[in-house]
Amino acid sequence: MPVLSTPAPPPPFTERRYVLTLCFVVSLFMLWGVGVTMGDILNKHFQEVLHVSKADSALVQLSIFGAYFVMGLPAGWFMKRFGYQKGVLLGLGLYAAGAFLMVPAANALSFGYLRIALFVLACGLATLEAVAHPFLDGLGDPDSSDRRINFAHAINGIGAVSGPLIGGYFVLRGTHAAGDLSSVKVLYSAIGAVVGSIGLAFFFVKVPALNAEHTAGEASDSPTDPAADKRLFQHRHFVWACVAQLFNTAAQGGTWAFFINYGTEYFGLRNDKAAYFFSLSLVGMMLGRFLGTYLMQFIAPNRLLAAVALANIGMCLLVAQHWGVVSFGALIALNFFFSIMFPTIYSLGLKDLGRHKQLASSFIVMGVVGAALFPRLMGLVADHSVAQAYYLPIICYVVVFLFGARLYRVGPASAPTTTLA
Repeated sequence: MPVLSTPAPPPPFTERRYVLTLCFVVSLFMLWGVGVTMGDILNKHFQEVLHVSKADSALVQLSIFGAYFVMGLPAGWFMKRFGYQKGVLLGLGLYAAGAFLMVPAANALSFGYLRIALFVLACGLATLEAVAHPFLDGLGDPDSSDRRINFAHAINGIGAVSGPLIGGYFVLRGTHAAGDLSSVKVLYSAIGAVVGSIGLAFFFVKVPALNAEHTAGEASDSPTDPAADKRLFQHRHFVWACVAQLFNTAAQGGTWAFFINYGTEYFGLRNDKAAYFFSLSLVGMMLGRFLGTYLMQFIAPNRLLAAVALANIGMCLLVAQHWGVVSFGALIALNFFFSIMFPTIYSLGLKDLGRHKQLASSFIVMGVVGAALFPRLMGLVADHSVAQAYYLPIICYVVVFLFGARLYRVGPASAPTTTLA
């Protein structure tokens, strides 16, 4: 009688020696969740207080996400030269500096100066993202990295939810006279103080040695390791991950930039109430990441990625029709299905890269520039019809679907992850 083999248990989430460091690194995801979604609040606020058009207000996204493209490689080089911990401290320092620069920029009532301050702040966010993903990857078994990164992005969802709530209450609540940016000054002063304090605390944390793939000299690279002999851009799954992340963040940036406009124009909401619904949609994103982290124990990450991309194509079609509650509900649901896309594309792109992992993280971060460029395109359409602008993200979700369903292959170094785990 044949003996049935027992499936191997999933690898542990992390190890005890990494718990404190893991907590600090995960907290970074929450911090940049606040920083990114606050930009979408400023988008609407600047339309009203500084009298800029929807298309021009999308330059806020260009300032924030354009920093990811500019800072991606320098952050990777800094991380490779000085290590993960100093990379985190650099990111937090730039984040705090940009927040404090918002005060003199707001005093000058200059849209250009405000965007420069946001650019500096976002250089900090980009550095944190470039460092934190491979940092998390090294805090445990490489085979459980998908779960760690998706869990961290679920915590990121707490920050993302908090951003619109904080911004809606302090920035969008009530009426503001033209040129009144006092709430922006107070809010960003507080953000700078909090971020600076966390950086000071992390300075005193002793980081244990990471798993072998992340140690100095890349001990995992051996003459018999195919990943060690291949150049970074010879890894097809990494190249397609960069492409998929570019389109994925383009869809995210455009969707978030005009959420509040959609709620006010088609659902009759006040600005602050629309911001609270935006926050509600980000609760769905957070829950989706927790659910995705669980499901990846049973479903291959790339297949789950393809499924949620397909779902969001359907959601965008509904949003574009502006059918009242149905379309607004679909707009809220977009973030639930979007939830696992960014972290899953990231973790899939870093698979089996050996010594290239740190540099690869920088290139994938640079893909976030999609969120800098796409909102401007959507804004040109939104100046005529906000609803019809939501046809454009469908193109992006098609690319993400193709990456998950067909284009993700890790090559000869390991078998393609295309079956149930």
